[in-house]
Amino acid sequence: MKVLVTGATGFTGSRLAGRLVEAGHEVKALCRPGSTIDPLIEQGIQIVEGDITDPDAVARAVKGVEKVYHIAACFRTAGHTDDYYRAVNRDGTGHVLEAARRYGTERVVHCSTGGVHGHIEPEIAPADETTRFNPGDIYQITKLEGELLAQEAIKSGQPVTIFRPAGIYGPGDMRLLKLFRAIQNRWFVLFGKGNVHFGLVYIDDLVDGIILCGDCDEALGETFILSGPESMPLRDMVHAIATILEVDPPRWRFPVGPLLIAAALCEAVCVPLGIEPPLHRRRAHVFVKNREFTHAKATRLLGYRPEIHAEEGLRRTAFWYFEQGLLDGPPPKGLTDSLLNKEAGKGP
Repeated sequence: MKVLVTGATGFTGSRLAGRLVEAGHEVKALCRPGSTIDPLIEQGIQIVEGDITDPDAVARAVKGVEKVYHIAACFRTAGHTDDYYRAVNRDGTGHVLEAARRYGTERVVHCSTGGVHGHIEPEIAPADETTRFNPGDIYQITKLEGELLAQEAIKSGQPVTIFRPAGIYGPGDMRLLKLFRAIQNRWFVLFGKGNVHFGLVYIDDLVDGIILCGDCDEALGETFILSGPESMPLRDMVHAIATILEVDPPRWRFPVGPLLIAAALCEAVCVPLGIEPPLHRRRAHVFVKNREFTHAKATRLLGYRPEIHAEEGLRRTAFWYFEQGLLDGPPPKGLTDSLLNKEAGKGP
């Protein structure tokens, strides 16, 4: 089958594109000029140069494919204007859907985010696909706007499937590196009580779920949350990372209010200047926003069964950081032994 992956140079998109190649599909990738494309070319992936904000480039990429996996997004950074987030996350989705309609694409699989639910009140957690929308920042707002375009396409009869991933992590991801480094260097500070949940999904489990969204007839016209086997409170996650790194867990705790004020001020100064803020609200919100999800619908309809529990995924991620020289020193012996035992079938 001929398929297109947008965002194929990113963490999730590159893993998905590689898995699709391994499955025997003919894969195209829409890549911005200047992107690092050599790893894709080495896998035999056809590169279409262009930007997701350019409808003509999107149309060139979509033409001739049977499925589109739309993963591209403006994510993680706070140095962009709101208009740029909207151009990528909302308008880019609209370009993909329009091109797929024009060329009769069999299915579009659209990546939204669990963040469209924003802060999930503990009394209603875990969130499922029917939990109210409550986006809390420009990324989540514009991702919701893109998802709503996909929902409208479904209502009009277009073959579309939507998935909302939890926090994506694993070897190759840089999202958690700052947290690992702060804990290893013993300067991590816990703001607030640390009782908010941090919903995660390991990259290999997520890709399994995405492929199910693209293959299963039951997925057409549906929306799914794709999360890991469990979530954990932030304080437990921090303690687990400290244990993996064989350092003492952080002891300092401070009120979260001053941090949120500092993050907002930092954004207000840096963003108009086009500077990536060293501290921004999305990073600070990890201490106050509860993100706990259930993947029960995906399990029931698609057979989605994530296998990598958080502590195991964090161990694998830590080991990759050490291998890449992103954490100081060699990996602790306990970490190496645990992974070796796991591979040999001796560990938990």
